[in-house]
Amino acid sequence: MKEFRRVKDLRKQDFTPTRLDFGPVEFYIARHFGFCYGVENAIEISYKAIEENPDKRVFLLSQMIHNQEVNNDLQGRGIKFIMDTDGRQFIPWDEIGRDDVVIIPAFGTTVEIESLLLDKGVEVQKYNTTCPFVEKVWNRAEKLGKENYTVIIHGKPKHEETRATFSHSAQGAASVIVRDMEDAKSLGDYILGKKSKEDFFEEFAWKHSEGFDPERDLQRVGVVNQTTMLATETQAIADYFRQVMIEKYGADNLKDHIADTRDTLCYATNDNQDATYELLETDADFAVVVGGYNSSNTSHIVELCERKFPTYFINSDSEIKSASEIHHFIYEAKRKAVTSNFIPQKDKVKIVLTSGASCPDTLVDRVMLRLLEFFPGTRPVEDVIAAL
Repeated sequence: MKEFRRVKDLRKQDFTPTRLDFGPVEFYIARHFGFCYGVENAIEISYKAIEENPDKRVFLLSQMIHNQEVNNDLQGRGIKFIMDTDGRQFIPWDEIGRDDVVIIPAFGTTVEIESLLLDKGVEVQKYNTTCPFVEKVWNRAEKLGKENYTVIIHGKPKHEETRATFSHSAQGAASVIVRDMEDAKSLGDYILGKKSKEDFFEEFAWKHSEGFDPERDLQRVGVVNQTTMLATETQAIADYFRQVMIEKYGADNLKDHIADTRDTLCYATNDNQDATYELLETDADFAVVVGGYNSSNTSHIVELCERKFPTYFINSDSEIKSASEIHHFIYEAKRKAVTSNFIPQKDKVKIVLTSGASCPDTLVDRVMLRLLEFFPGTRPVEDVIAAL
């Protein structure tokens, strides 16, 4: 189905969902969902590392991607994780040596960790799976630093990618992290002189680069992001700082105080999010979003779907226990929940189905097939796909 849509729309101009009509149930499948290039590349390199080093210990700095099924498979093949996604150590650094293989995940890593591995004699580039779009953000941050801009990073402060981007950015530029628009507006108050320098160091503790001076370093800014954040939110934050600079310095001087960084937004994240907006135009009864519960990009798809539909965030088909019970994750509350009678009793049920960029397509297949079990008299999958 994905290949059919790709060939039919090579320029990616049609973001409407694919409609699969099985008779008593109809699915709206997002135009773009599942693995992006960066994730596919990272997984391919990881399996290659295992195959090429049968007699060596193979480590991952942390989870390859935020999908438990993929990570479990890698661990089952012998890969060990050095730390968790928050940076807590599982394996001490002094147990890692030059003869070991260390894979850098798609999120990238900090300059400090890369230097530590190099000092140990570990070859870090051979199996470095850092996503090209993450590296693009790093390169843009470096350029901003050279042009004397402070880098504002829109991201989740504890997320591996944000930690890596902050580390790279801080090498050559004053840098500060904002999680959301609330953080951005607070930072705007410091730009406008509405809050004191002392308050800044308390409010943005450990979220700014060493030696940061809010009076000096917030005169020229550029916004980059953790690539899995909502693109619309990143743009809204950049637009907000644009207005702040107009208020402080005037529209005629705007170019001297804010950089245009729209080119750093990840196309895959944008495509998945744009496809989700199109799902909101349907008249579905509920939505199912498949992905890892700690996946940032998946959580944003859930957030969008929740604007219109009852939405169930699951990590696999095993969470669908029966036609009357689904186990799912409440992302905001960070807890599991059980919902009964989630399938409405009606002649034709319409379901939105999509997934995050770290979710294998096979999981989406399994979820759809599991849901089809609850609808007697459905048309065969082969016939529905052939009718596309």
